[in-house]
Amino acid sequence: MKRGLLILSFAISIVCCDQKNPNIPVIGFADAFQDNTIEQAKTGFIDALQQEGFDEKKGTLKIIYRNAQGNIPTLTQIIKYFIAQPVTLIAASPSISAITAIQNAKGIPIFMMVSPTPALMKVNDEKGNPPANLFGVGETLDYIDTSFLLIPKTIKPKSEKLTVGMIFNQSEPQSVESMDRIKKLAGENNIHLVARPVNASADAQLVTASLLSENIDVFFANPDNIVFGSFETILQLCNQNNIPIFTSEAGLVERGALAAYGADIYQWGYQAGKQAAEYLKTKNVEGLHWEMVETRKRVYNPAAAKKFGIDIPSNFQAVQ
Repeated sequence: MKRGLLILSFAISIVCCDQKNPNIPVIGFADAFQDNTIEQAKTGFIDALQQEGFDEKKGTLKIIYRNAQGNIPTLTQIIKYFIAQPVTLIAASPSISAITAIQNAKGIPIFMMVSPTPALMKVNDEKGNPPANLFGVGETLDYIDTSFLLIPKTIKPKSEKLTVGMIFNQSEPQSVESMDRIKKLAGENNIHLVARPVNASADAQLVTASLLSENIDVFFANPDNIVFGSFETILQLCNQNNIPIFTSEAGLVERGALAAYGADIYQWGYQAGKQAAEYLKTKNVEGLHWEMVETRKRVYNPAAAKKFGIDIPSNFQAVQ
């Protein structure tokens, strides 16, 4: 009996020591939903940490990974769980994870990725300053111009005026901002834009099908969490209706979209991971601030280009 109690006591002490070891930093990584494109950011983030000596396999780091599977209440619970641990820092991908972390974790450094600027997320204070604990890597919407304006350069409209269709999440600030920007671009370039709001991934199929009945020439996949999460459904419907997809998200080209100019999602996560590693080394946020994404690329999908008979400019790189 005494021997059993001794073994149990020893096991408990090992667990407690492992959980409380202050020499091993703990990262809480929150993903809002399951998505092959967004997943590249996590891979890049972890690779950057390993390059800097923070590696779970070597016992120099612990990562608590949680995925909310598209459920916002679950995402909030995940962030609160990280706070209760407590974790050394929170890694948040994409924007909805960053926003949820900002709303709940006031004293823990947050390293965002696959997220717009704090201003676009509408998390700045009245003076225009971002949250003091927000770091990582953000992006403006300027790159959308290049992606969207590739459409009139390469597509011959069915009628006199080019018609572009898109869906957007009306409850997501970044999506609304991008839709407004695209609407302005369309007006300036004599393009007829048909935009449909969508509130959840479950609605994407029905809304996209309705959009395709509007006799559009092109579908534009904007930076939107619902578009990311529902892309295979959107792609299938567009292919069935012989409608090419242009996008501002390079990762979606690998999944079947025709062409894009946008951030490299892996490098986006890698850049955020390098900054997080810097914090883990110094335990100090002095000198750290959120950064603009550094790596963007022009890419196209050769199979999609062949299917639709479209010539892509020579400065676009083919993806496999």
